[in-house]
Amino acid sequence: MIRVDENKCDFCGTCVAVCPVDAIEVLESEVIIDEDVCTSCSYCIFVCPWAALQEEA
Repeated sequence: MIRVDENKCDFCGTCVAVCPVDAIEVLESEVIIDEDVCTSCSYCIFVCPWAALQEEA
């Protein structure tokens, strides 16, 4: 699963733009990743300009 470090995240929405299954929603001060939809493709991790996303086992 992908986890968000909201201390690093600036809520820019880059992760939302690359998610192929629309599993990410960015709100004003929160990022929600739908674990039932997420395929752990890691695209969001690679494009995050703040390194705020990471994969957890």
